[in-house]
Amino acid sequence: MANRAGVWYPGIVETGPVALSWSGGKDSLLALAELTAHGVDVAELLINVVDSTSHAVMHDVPAELLHEQASALGLPCREIQLPEHASNAEYETAIATAMRALRADGVTRVAFGDLHLTDVRAYREAQLGALGIEALFPLWGRDTTHLMAQLLRERHRAVVVCVDTDQLDGAYCGRDVDEQFLTDLPAEVDPAGENGEYHTFVFASPLFAREVGIRRGEQTTKLGRYRYQDLRSAGQE
Repeated sequence: MANRAGVWYPGIVETGPVALSWSGGKDSLLALAELTAHGVDVAELLINVVDSTSHAVMHDVPAELLHEQASALGLPCREIQLPEHASNAEYETAIATAMRALRADGVTRVAFGDLHLTDVRAYREAQLGALGIEALFPLWGRDTTHLMAQLLRERHRAVVVCVDTDQLDGAYCGRDVDEQFLTDLPAEVDPAGENGEYHTFVFASPLFAREVGIRRGEQTTKLGRYRYQDLRSAGQE
């Protein structure tokens, strides 16, 4: 496994394929870049989808667009269906079912794009460990300023699809993540939004065989604080 500093040990490539938890955002993309840079066999992407809306959990992006990302990456994509506003018990049941299916397919490791939140990491390790799945964190401990510089340097392109307006002005929603965006972020906001300040959708990357065409629609606010940018496939009427 990876050590606590997030550094890969030499035998990681030889220990079998990995599934990657995929939100469609920049952290997922950079985790994939890190894995592939080390020659790790990424077998498939895992996406959490609200069963009643067919949108990705948290980012509220249509699952169709995440499937388009997977197609552009040449990777299969497995949906984990969840009720809207799933309880902890419902979430854990759905994850357990998906992990058992992974094990049946010979995959015993799942990677996440988490960076610094130790409580989230501990929860994932405990939950998956009980199911015989090893949790990997290829970006763990990375400096978020350097990570965002890498995102721009490697020409990965993303749009902000959700802003927590309790932490960041809603005007940032819908903006492209570029140098000006990072310059404009308030000093108290983590550059990568690691505290949940904002979430993204990656629509272009050197890892993609083609750009994922998107159309930006209206913005809405939910639960009194979360500002969402509606996205649709560019090919959708």
